Amino acid sequence: MRRYLIVDDNQAFAENLGEILTDAGAEVSMATNGQAALDLVSQTRYDALLSDMRMPVMGGAELVHRVRRIDPGLPAIVITAYTHDDDLSAARQEGLLAVLPKPAPVGRLIELLGVARRDGLVALIEDDVSFSDNLSDVLRLRGFAAVTAASVVETERLGNVRPFAALVDLRVPGGRDGEAMVRLAKKFAGLPMLVITGHEGAIPPEPHQGLFLKPFHTPDLLASIDRLYLARRV
Repeated sequence: MRRYLIVDDNQAFAENLGEILTDAGAEVSMATNGQAALDLVSQTRYDALLSDMRMPVMGGAELVHRVRRIDPGLPAIVITAYTHDDDLSAARQEGLLAVLPKPAPVGRLIELLGVARRDGLVALIEDDVSFSDNLSDVLRLRGFAAVTAASVVETERLGNVRPFAALVDLRVPGGRDGEAMVRLAKKFAGLPMLVITGHEGAIPPEPHQGLFLKPFHTPDLLASIDRLYLARRV
């Protein structure tokens, strides 16, 4: 049985969502504030965290950040009526599985929770925003969360996350070809990397576990990510 933690200062909303997930066969805990949520995460191993963004004392972005210190591998979904909230950018830097509008689309939420993988964070380095978004969506459908960067500088500024693998475009702004790989290798020692590139004959400057020339066959990429995930957990 999967265990989920719902954090929302709107108790009626939390209870309604909790009933839906319980009816779907899950075990659900609820907290109305961030500190109560942190206490629960310290005591229980959950399969996913569902949090509101705007709450008194501790907002959703800060909560996810602090939860990462306790349980770095916990998948996190933000459910909010303010999908353009500036704080969401900070929350996304923690590697969210998804941001959903409130009221939550129940079918979509249950689908995401059903595939959510603990310790399933992927670092995605790609300067084509549309392509990056598409890859993030594909990863999400397989239960993986993505933390993204679109340049060498953004790669350097990735937060205190713990990805199990990286997808890296060899040519992104801010440095020579492959510089993002070099920065990732320094920031996350031993991180397995898969290379994606539109330039045939490009030579990655760091060890890698696969090279995919654009346009590539997405199922092949996903199969490689699955293998890296399973290898990490052995």
